[in-house]
This record gives sequence, C-alpha cells and structure tokens, in this order.
Amino acid sequence: MTVAALIEVAGAGGHRLSAWRAEPSVRAKGGIVVLHAVYGATKHMGDVCARWAAAGYTAVAPALFDRIARDRIHAYDKPADGTKDYAALTEAQIFADIAACVGAAGGRAAISGFCTGGTWAWRAAAAMEFPAQVNFYGSHIPAFIDLSPRCPTILHYGDRDHVVPMAEVENIRSRHPDVEMHVYTGAGHAFENVEQANYNAAAGDLAWARSIAFMDRWVGNRP
Repeated sequence: MTVAALIEVAGAGGHRLSAWRAEPSVRAKGGIVVLHAVYGATKHMGDVCARWAAAGYTAVAPALFDRIARDRIHAYDKPADGTKDYAALTEAQIFADIAACVGAAGGRAAISGFCTGGTWAWRAAAAMEFPAQVNFYGSHIPAFIDLSPRCPTILHYGDRDHVVPMAEVENIRSRHPDVEMHVYTGAGHAFENVEQANYNAAAGDLAWARSIAFMDRWVGNRP
C-alpha cells in the first residue's frame, strides 16, 4: 500500500516548510502539488498524496500555514480559524512555497487544490507554468473569475455546495468554456474528504477517476 510521509522542503529566502509527499513504486509519470483547504496540511492531504502516488504520480502537499506556526492544523468545525490564516499569507509567499514543492515533486508537476487551496491553485495556474490543473471545489474561484488558467484544467463541484452555489458554478462554466467542468448530483462542499460530514463516496470516487484520466492525458502521456 502506498503511503505518504512528512518531509521538509527548502523554500525561498531561507523558509523551510513541511509537506506530505508520496511517490509511486515505479517510475513516476509526473508530479502534482496539492494545496490544502482551510484546515491545513491534515492527514487527509497525506492520503490524497498517497492516492496520487498509487496512480503513478509523485505528489507533494505543502503545509502553507508553516509560515504562521509549525504544524498548524485546524479542526473541521472551526473553518474560520483557517480562513484567517490563509488571509494572513501573501500571494508571493504562497507562490514561492508552490514553486519549492514543484521541485520536490520532480519538476514537471501539475497544480491541484481543495476548497481555498483550490482557489489558490486557480490563481497559481493563471500566473505560473503548469502542465495541468486538477481543482476540487475551489471556494473563491467566483471572486477570481477574470483570471484564466494557462494550462488544461478540470474542476469538480457538487450541486449542493453551500460555499459555491450552482449559479456561480454555471457562471464559471460560461466564462471558461475550455475548462473541463463536472458537477456531482447530491454532493455538497468537501464531498471528496472521507473525514468530513459531506463525504460522498460515489461522487468522490468518480471525481478521482476523472482526475486521474485527466492527468494521464495531459501529464502522464506527455514528453
């Protein structure tokens, strides 16, 4: 069974951050950097990295809140604490930590994210070079709808998402017709996370299958 381990990554300006990392048992097809939700680099992020590794990709999930305090994790019933932490970080800091983790993921790495991490993945994909973006219910993409990803992108939303209502999801679809969009019936926000109340196994597994196929198309099968 593929498992993830916590590593330390050397960032810009002497900053060092922890990150979950998992790699496949055979030669990697590529890499992916995964940005966490408002709760921080929880064990779920390690499980996500392990799942990517099982699919053939080296995955790294940085602990972005390490810039505030080491090993900073928030409870699932206190999202406001994590929202405050994300607001304390600058774009330059987050982009620098992403760039450091691209190297830790092998150099040719896609960008991914969950919830607010999905928003940052969207912003990074509009500003930096990636071969692909895999985005799970990016919570504030509507606020950055004028940004356009510079790489192939897949988005996953549930039709019962209380953070991003369907009207906003459809607006993203309308404004970005080149983005591959999937909406899951009966799924709420954070439907992929087995540790949260909105976990929906059918929607989560289907989103994973589509994400892996997407990565294989745009990263794994590219030179």
